[in-house]
Amino acid sequence: MKYLLLIHSAAAWEQYERLDESERNAITEEYFALTREPGVLGSAQLQRAETATTVRVQDGRTLTTDGPFVAVKEALGGYLLFEADDLDAALEIAARLPAARLGGSVEVRPMVELPR
Repeated sequence: MKYLLLIHSAAAWEQYERLDESERNAITEEYFALTREPGVLGSAQLQRAETATTVRVQDGRTLTTDGPFVAVKEALGGYLLFEADDLDAALEIAARLPAARLGGSVEVRPMVELPR
């Protein structure tokens, strides 16, 4: 089963910015090491929520607004796509993501796998 680990990191980012350079480098290496774990299919860090554009279509017209529509405490900061035998394995890797211990959270969502 594939799981999408959604890294909500607004609070974690604030703590990360307070760390010294060596601590930041260690955390960055933790993320890179996790991307090399067996079962990891992809990952990416997102730019801050303020850089987003939200798109809606109403009455056939495309409308765009700056940033996310809803103000959230935990903005999506990145993701990790993970293939595992069960939810417990996905939860284990989620708990190892630095954002989870720096004040952020990781939402673990099983993916719907469609036949090809």
